[in-house]
Amino acid sequence: MSPAPSVAVSRAGFNLLPLYIGLFCLLWSFAFVAGKVGVTDCPPLILLTARFSLAGILILGITALRGEAWSSLTWRDAGIFAILGVANNALYLGLGYTGLQTVSAGLGGLIVSANPVFTAVLAALFLGEALTWRKVAGLLLGISGVAFIVWHRMSVGTDSFHGILFTLSSLASIVVGTILFKVLAPKGSLWVGNGVQNLAAGIVLLPFAFTLSSVGDIVPSARLAGAFAFLVLGGSILAYLLWFHLLKACGATAASAYHFLMPPLGMLFAFLVLGEHVELRDLLGIVPVALGIYLVTRPAAAAG
Repeated sequence: MSPAPSVAVSRAGFNLLPLYIGLFCLLWSFAFVAGKVGVTDCPPLILLTARFSLAGILILGITALRGEAWSSLTWRDAGIFAILGVANNALYLGLGYTGLQTVSAGLGGLIVSANPVFTAVLAALFLGEALTWRKVAGLLLGISGVAFIVWHRMSVGTDSFHGILFTLSSLASIVVGTILFKVLAPKGSLWVGNGVQNLAAGIVLLPFAFTLSSVGDIVPSARLAGAFAFLVLGGSILAYLLWFHLLKACGATAASAYHFLMPPLGMLFAFLVLGEHVELRDLLGIVPVALGIYLVTRPAAAAG
């Protein structure tokens, strides 16, 4: 996939960016449900090590079979993608999946949706992106909605504080990874770069996976196989390609703002697939989040 923003427009002149955004949001939201299913039957670090390793081998293997040139990806670029693999994959999901053992899939997706709040501030400091009053108001509304639902979940005792801390650390990792991608600006094929990123994450997690957990704790099941297949193909391969394309086609703040769509989608999927309880207060908290999306993304859309 070419990193140029023009990829979002087909030869027929149709803007494909909304389609990419919608597909990314669906894949990213459902990944929390698939992850929750996966960590129920498999230790999280073993699950992620297998996921990243297989995804990296598949991507690079397909590249080799198709005879695509690697010349566009320099050693510097490969090193950058490896660093991004540690931040965006190993740390982000390693911490997040550990938290999912004691946190609901809906709340896990909700916390990660706060990504734009911190990304907007760091993007203004390091990337020179404008922090307009609309973005500030939208981000404040978004974080207030997220905080309201988190407070409610903790007050009724449905989610573990220990798990929430892991999920917050996961959030910090994806924010850093988002800024690093824009600051370091790797060149070359995003397809190959994503393969390097996944493989690097698998290698980094390997010693931790087999030191801190046991293969004997794996419970083979059809649902584990299905969750693993989705996480590899839909999560590690397709969703990350769409994510990096959105970072290039939009600004870091605007691209991250789409994470605010994750709470309603994540809660819906968690309710439909896992039967997780959703209360009226949770739904009310989504209202300021939705308004925040509009305010944060409106300037970028108008400029485009």
